[in-house]
Amino acid sequence: MPEISSDIHVEAARIQQQIKDYLGLRTSDLIFEYSVLDGKSKLDLITLNPRHNQSFLFHSETGSDKVDALKKMWTYVQNFKEKENSYTIQWVAGGGEHELHTSYFRASNIFNALEKLYYGRDRNTITVFSVVLNPVS
Repeated sequence: MPEISSDIHVEAARIQQQIKDYLGLRTSDLIFEYSVLDGKSKLDLITLNPRHNQSFLFHSETGSDKVDALKKMWTYVQNFKEKENSYTIQWVAGGGEHELHTSYFRASNIFNALEKLYYGRDRNTITVFSVVLNPVS
């Protein structure tokens, strides 16, 4: 009897669930956004913060296809705390809002932390008050 090849959607759903479970996030607080970049699958993992109703980039990976990008994301998720610095960013959203928000990011440097904050939005809509590299615990 010939072996049935695994369904790419089933495999993708399994890895997405692994990532959600590992990060301890609800399904509604994590978005897997796929696009094609130079013929490869690009995956942006986006987190939603229900406290201030904003979304931020968690990490991006590129793979030969959707499952390859997901496998790379799964590897990243398991190791990012040891490999990336922790930053605290204090910011205010534009549009007359005056509440100071505090968000935490893992990134290789301060510029990448700010890129994660600004992901998907006009840079003029957020005022950053401080970016702090957190001490290594």
